[in-house]
Amino acid sequence: MENTELPPRPLLFDFEGVSMVHHFTDNWEKVQNFQARPDDILIATYPKAGTTWISYILDLLYFGQSAPERQTSIPIYERVPFLESYFHVIPPGTELADKLTTSPRLIKTHLPVQLVPKSFWEQNCRVVYVARNAKDNVVSYFHFDRMNKAHPEPGDWSHFLQRFMDGKMVFGPWYDHVTGWWEKKQTHSKTHYMFYEDMIEDLGRDLDRLCSFLGLSPSVEEKTRVMEGTQFDKMKSNSMTNYSSLPVMDFKISPFMRKGQVGDWKHHFTVTQNEKFDEHYQKNMSNPNLQFRTVV
Repeated sequence: MENTELPPRPLLFDFEGVSMVHHFTDNWEKVQNFQARPDDILIATYPKAGTTWISYILDLLYFGQSAPERQTSIPIYERVPFLESYFHVIPPGTELADKLTTSPRLIKTHLPVQLVPKSFWEQNCRVVYVARNAKDNVVSYFHFDRMNKAHPEPGDWSHFLQRFMDGKMVFGPWYDHVTGWWEKKQTHSKTHYMFYEDMIEDLGRDLDRLCSFLGLSPSVEEKTRVMEGTQFDKMKSNSMTNYSSLPVMDFKISPFMRKGQVGDWKHHFTVTQNEKFDEHYQKNMSNPNLQFRTVV
């Protein structure tokens, strides 16, 4: 009989001071030597903070009219390559990015700011960063790791929450990630820092701010089309944006896009966990200027 079993789940290890799995380090030399172009747009997020949402928004803003066939024939992970990914079931992210014929190229990364290939800074590329509050982020990450065979086994919720607080997550601690990129914004003016909660609250307003940053002036009709196309339920049922074609994702356990809400953490945290987390947050959130909302 043919062996159809997926390889075992990867183990977490320390890489350049950040917890990683081999899927994101096996191609490291090519990642570090990746040649960015001045018009590239780097989409950066901590995992499960709205990455696919902002990727699709940008894709529709730039190519929704000029290349509508892209939306129905090429999955989002090929339109917006995941730079450091090395999964074997699809080409490496660096290769997919090099093959992009679009201008600008939209490229995504989950790397903490200090590990981003230096050519993005040398070429003065625009960066769009999306941050999500820690409580909803950890809940989403938990369900993601349950179904994503390319990440370590998550264990139960309380164990996972503790691991999140300890920073032993793929791509490192949430605190370092959101703060590192926030501080980069102070020195790299071409960084647009967005909040998931703001996008949920008023996508039209955040779309206007994003377009202003990008120097785009879409018509009312174009904006409406982007907002309608990127509604959560539409993306969740769209095989080009919901990752259902990737074999490492087990949709029988949980969908890649689960709820897309603010405040779902209340259904997961116990009172004790919430108190402990709040205390931990106060100690570890080092930048008082970086404020998150856990409800909208």
